[in-house]
Amino acid sequence: MALEMRETCERCTTAALPYDAPARICSYECTFCVPCAEAMEAVCPNCGGELTVRPRRAVPA
Repeated sequence: MALEMRETCERCTTAALPYDAPARICSYECTFCVPCAEAMEAVCPNCGGELTVRPRRAVPA
């Protein structure tokens, strides 16, 4: 089962997060840009879970 690779930050909605961009996710795959995750002290506002580094996926050619 693959991760859902969301392309926008759920907090600021302006950050573009392509597959190979740095981002943070929780276990429910809530997705945030790095500045927003740092501002939230790496805690997901939706579930209270830990935000961790999202694995990067190669961009299809």
